[in-house]
Amino acid sequence: MWAWLKKILIERTWAMPNRYTFSIKPIRELIMEELVEGLTIDPFAANSKIADITNDLDPQYDTDYHMEALDFLKMFADESVDNVLFDAPYSPRQVSESYRKLGRTVNMQTTQSSYWSKLKDEITRVLKLNGKTFTFGWNSGGIGKSRGFKILRILLVPHGGWHNDTICVVERKVKRVQH
Repeated sequence: MWAWLKKILIERTWAMPNRYTFSIKPIRELIMEELVEGLTIDPFAANSKIADITNDLDPQYDTDYHMEALDFLKMFADESVDNVLFDAPYSPRQVSESYRKLGRTVNMQTTQSSYWSKLKDEITRVLKLNGKTFTFGWNSGGIGKSRGFKILRILLVPHGGWHNDTICVVERKVKRVQH
């Protein structure tokens, strides 16, 4: 009945919260342990330099590009990427704060679930078969089985008190699925 659970490594490690997800020690260690060799991209990099090609909408960060994440992902050819780090804003509130800070208009398009689905579809398109995604947020949905991904590992990072846990999901693209 629970055979699928035996195939996923689930870990829990406490760490202090930090707005820069990849500076949290157990999260950074997870990424470094799981990256496959090849091209790594990060559409929401902020100050992270883990990926080979980085993007962040906010020009205060020293990234390769300052584009909308969807436009950034569309730059890559089909199955041309080995790893995708996907640390998008966790909530519509965070999206709104980010956009307003940059003087941009917040609209339904950027806060609807369809926007996140489009990002996941682009990640599916650009990621090579057997490539990995690293998703960070408040749920363990990841990119998803319906898009041809298999969860390999989940790291729960509780931050104490009333802080939400950071849920880190490592998935491998195991089959090609058209969306």
